[in-house]
Amino acid sequence: MENINLIDSFAEFKELKNIDRATMMSVIEDVFRSVLIRQFGTDENFDVIINIDKGDFEIWRNRIVVEDGQIEDPNAQITLTDALKIDSDYEVGEEVTDEVKFIDFGRRAILNLRQNLASKILELEKDHIYGKYKSKIGDIVTGEVYQVWKKEILILDDEGNELILPKPEQIPSDYFRKGDNVRAIVYKVELRNNNPLIILSRTAPAFLERLFELEIPEIFDGLITIKKIVRVPGERAKVAVESYDERIDPVGACVGMKGSRIHGIVRELRNENIDVINYSANNQLYIKRALNPAKINSIKIIEDQKRAEVYLKPEEVSLAIGKGGLNIRLASQLTGYEIDVYREMEEDDEDVNLDEFGDEIESWVIDALKAIGCDSAKNVLNISRAELIKRTDLEEETIDEVIRILKSEFE
Repeated sequence: MENINLIDSFAEFKELKNIDRATMMSVIEDVFRSVLIRQFGTDENFDVIINIDKGDFEIWRNRIVVEDGQIEDPNAQITLTDALKIDSDYEVGEEVTDEVKFIDFGRRAILNLRQNLASKILELEKDHIYGKYKSKIGDIVTGEVYQVWKKEILILDDEGNELILPKPEQIPSDYFRKGDNVRAIVYKVELRNNNPLIILSRTAPAFLERLFELEIPEIFDGLITIKKIVRVPGERAKVAVESYDERIDPVGACVGMKGSRIHGIVRELRNENIDVINYSANNQLYIKRALNPAKINSIKIIEDQKRAEVYLKPEEVSLAIGKGGLNIRLASQLTGYEIDVYREMEEDDEDVNLDEFGDEIESWVIDALKAIGCDSAKNVLNISRAELIKRTDLEEETIDEVIRILKSEFE
């Protein structure tokens, strides 16, 4: 009865943990053999037969028949008298096989076996989870929120495995409650204290790439290729796409009629603005598209410095730079060029380069103004005082002094 209960309990464990049959049988046999080694000093002359389907097992011991009184190793040898009790045909020198009842080992041995087997199966399960998710790095998974903490969220997958979504890997406007379904990519898998730790992410560019593959059939089928993705999670993203089929408009295919295709992605990313850009090997054209929605007049590329000087009308500068410099920063990351924005003034306009004021305005203040695209006096004066303070992060008194100095130049 003890044997049947033993196998039944682990057969049930096998069903719960999805461990394959061959592995389960191997583990059970190894654990049984470790008990035999402790009991008899060796397992070499034992046969362990396991039948998971029937829920039972058998242990058979092989011993050589020797004359009475000639036994040197009771585990490997059996007297002729005892052998004849098993079968009357045995003779000295023959091998006797008889069944060993595991229950005769005592309850302590059975308890130890249970504990060892449970420990082995737990290790196998950890290896299974680690291997499964290691192969899924970069793929989207869906799970249910089980617990919400300040620094992370605990998510359970369909098999009840624990997944972690840390706060830094959440979109800033993400808000989840227990029971909510969450989509994210497997960001990394590591072992912590011998336990698999599966980290998810909703902020990685790969998450946006997988969403595009799910929503845009042409990308999934390989007709459109995503060249690069850069994003500030929850704020803005730029996606460069390319089609090798001239009949397919990659941008139009990704956006869809009236934004129908991209709408689901935007909603999943908490209304993150997504600019889909047609990739080009022509760097000037690529930079121009990356700075969308600003209208660019001309671009000068300094290739050895990986820098681009972009010239546009004064009213287009704010569009090129974007809120908090977001648009120009993402464009730089997408194209791989450091982009400097310059206002193009009308020829009959009088203007003075900011560097000419080096004796009145400190160089670090001039650098701060240039960083927001202001390289001349009128560039600065065309921007409101409040906007200058906000964009440059300079002190109000400093901005006031700069405006006073520049205005005096034209009075």
